[in-house]
Amino acid sequence: MTTTAFNAGTGRRKTAVARVRLLAGEGEIVVNGRTLVEHFGNAINEADLLMPFRVTGTEGRFNAMIKVEGGGVSGQAGAIRHGISRALSDLNPEYRPILKKAGFMTRDARAVERKKYGRPGARKRFQFSKR
Repeated sequence: MTTTAFNAGTGRRKTAVARVRLLAGEGEIVVNGRTLVEHFGNAINEADLLMPFRVTGTEGRFNAMIKVEGGGVSGQAGAIRHGISRALSDLNPEYRPILKKAGFMTRDARAVERKKYGRPGARKRFQFSKR
């Protein structure tokens, strides 16, 4: 049985969770068994998603196998970027300050605010009638 060495990173954004595995390769990215374009279409900018590779100068050196679930297009893209950053920092600790300065190591904690009782949404109120 042959095992290939890989570095893993878990990324999160809103309600999306991405499990990223980086293997030595030629830059091929597979998301849930499909290519980036098949998974996202042109709903997201591919360059933003792959920015951790560009910032660290590792473009085209790693294949990424990604499993992502939950959330929507934007949340999944942010989770993938976060996961790639974490995997790269595990691979080489020298990348961590670069990624941190670029803001990719911090989990974006913004999420949808919960709906409150007695209201139609989180903050919206029903129309006020004086009489």
